Amino acid sequence: MIKTLRISFSLKNTYRVNGILYALKQIPLLKKVLPQSLYRIWGFKIFANVLSGIWEVISIFLGKFLYFLLMIVLIGGLYETNQSGTLFLHILVCLTLLGSFINTYMFDPSKDKIYAIIILNMNAKEYTLVNYFYNIFKILLGFGLFGILFGLEAGLPLYLCLLIPFFVAGIKMTLAALALWRYDRTGDAANENILGKFQWIGILVLLAATYGLPALNIMLPQGACLGIMLVCILCGLLSLRKILEFVPYREVYRALLFETMTMQANAKEIMKEQNHKSISTDITIQSQRAGFEYLNELFIKRHRKILWESSKKITFVCLGILAVLLAGFYFMPDLKEGINGMLMNSLPLSLFVMYAINRGTGFTRALFINCDHSLLTYSFYKQPKHILKLFQIRLREIIKINLLPATVIGCGLALLLFASGGTDNSVNYAVLIVSIICLSIFFSVHYLTIYYLLQPYNAGTEIKSGMYQIIMWLTYMVCYVMMQINLPTLYFGLSTIVFCILYCIIASLLVYKLAHKTFKIRT
Repeated sequence: MIKTLRISFSLKNTYRVNGILYALKQIPLLKKVLPQSLYRIWGFKIFANVLSGIWEVISIFLGKFLYFLLMIVLIGGLYETNQSGTLFLHILVCLTLLGSFINTYMFDPSKDKIYAIIILNMNAKEYTLVNYFYNIFKILLGFGLFGILFGLEAGLPLYLCLLIPFFVAGIKMTLAALALWRYDRTGDAANENILGKFQWIGILVLLAATYGLPALNIMLPQGACLGIMLVCILCGLLSLRKILEFVPYREVYRALLFETMTMQANAKEIMKEQNHKSISTDITIQSQRAGFEYLNELFIKRHRKILWESSKKITFVCLGILAVLLAGFYFMPDLKEGINGMLMNSLPLSLFVMYAINRGTGFTRALFINCDHSLLTYSFYKQPKHILKLFQIRLREIIKINLLPATVIGCGLALLLFASGGTDNSVNYAVLIVSIICLSIFFSVHYLTIYYLLQPYNAGTEIKSGMYQIIMWLTYMVCYVMMQINLPTLYFGLSTIVFCILYCIIASLLVYKLAHKTFKIRT
């Protein structure tokens, strides 16, 4: 067992370290400095191993911390109740039951299982059990620590807090054993990454019970939660025998891995087919323009369904929300004060909204798959003046696409401000409209710029740029953090307008100077 655990760690660590080194090689500033023999240099491997070790520790604690903080504590704080302990336990129990449908830690056909069980022909049962109980150990550590910290803070007795990690482990072991019994009876391997319709129904019902019932002041009593926890712990202990005695783990994982690879291949074909169906084949589509304007106009006309449909749908949804809020002002006048205060002090929230509705990633993906994928093989296409020209043309088009919902949102917010009581400074109306439009322009520029500077796709249209993914993640995090900040609308709006103008200028300069080196198909 110890040897298997060591080999398992070694396998995971190897492809994790190689992934870190590959990501470092994708960072533009480091790409020229780092040697081609990076993977053979002992010092870099030590550095990557340290990062890998840090990530392993983070995987034990950070995810659980965020789970308790975001899913239980912060959301629980939205309910008006003096029974914080009961609410905490209600949400925890319901979410744990929900999570058991999604992840048992047993039937995930991951890369390490492909390497170990299929390629290296390791003992499938021993490998599975070692990794499974290691994951259970991580559950006990993470949920044990934060279950006690957050549970005591919510007012739960210590004995209930101590039961939390064993409850989580117990329900996961129970579901794993049930899946093994099902395989014995039917021969069907349960892929936890593929949920059936009954599982989805169960998840939706539990999600409604988790957050819907407390809104109606209905919560599971602490006694009922204690009973559920004890039953799950007992079932988990009884399930140990099945997990330990089950033999055909290799057959299960062969079936799961084959199913996964088949689905991935089919998904690519389906995506390609859907992509082709969404492109107009109307041979009468023409353009009277010349050069890159001709190329762009044909592209926009033939891909109108991809580029404009989602923008129109978002616009209609925004109009519907605006109509509901205006009607709410009429039927519930008390709503006006809260909305007015939010519009005057919580405009940073709009940054996340504009991030969510911006179609920049879809636009750039369509550009690569149906245009740049072929044209990047021609040298003239990568000349600086041509790149900048086409960048400006495409930027104009993506701004137009995103401007439709942005204009509706900006004007809608100004209308809501007026209808909810208005403001002493009439400049705020203009700032609301212009700042939302500027945010839309910023995200349009942002996505197109990083597409040109980092071009993340390979010939198979797969994302192969670690730096691109890091920037996407950082963009999300900045937008999320800004949601928590309250600033007067006037100050935030004016800052947004200035920042947008500067960003557009800098982006154009970077594209002109660097894109002829970076805008290429990845290998």
